[in-house]
Amino acid sequence: MKKLVLVVAFFAFGLIDAEAQVEYKVITSVESIVPSGIGRSRIVSANEKKDYKEYTSTQTEEDNTRNKSKRGEIRVKDFDETKLLNFFNLGGIRFQNIAANDALITSKINTMIEEGWDLAFVTSAVESAGYKDGQGIFITRYIFKRNK
Repeated sequence: MKKLVLVVAFFAFGLIDAEAQVEYKVITSVESIVPSGIGRSRIVSANEKKDYKEYTSTQTEEDNTRNKSKRGEIRVKDFDETKLLNFFNLGGIRFQNIAANDALITSKINTMIEEGWDLAFVTSAVESAGYKDGQGIFITRYIFKRNK
C-alpha cells in the first residue's frame, strides 16, 4: 500500500512540474518615424531558437577575458518579417498608415492566440535622433507565453 501511495504521489508531482513549464516568445514591431516615408517599419518574429548561454561569458577579477562570440553566430537567419507602413509620408503624419499597422499587429496577435499563446506583457519605447531631425523609431515588444 505504501508503494502505491508513493507511486501515485510521484506521478502527481510529475504532473504538477510538467504543467509549470512555460515557453515564451517575443514579437517585435518597429515603426519608423521618418519624414518623407523613407524609413522601414516591420513586425519581426524569430523562428529559430537560440541559447543565450552559448554567447555569454562571465567576467571576474581573476578572469576578465573578452567575450569572443561572433556576430554571425548570434544572428538569426530564420525569421518572419511583416512589412508595416511608416507613420510619415511627404504630407506628414498618416493616420491611415497607423490604422493599417494596427490591423496587421492585431492579426499577428490573434494568430498567436489561436496557436495557443497568451499575451503576457507588452512594452514599448520611442528612440528619437533629435527634435530638429524629426526622426526615430517606435518599438514595441509583445511577450507571449504558453504551457509546454
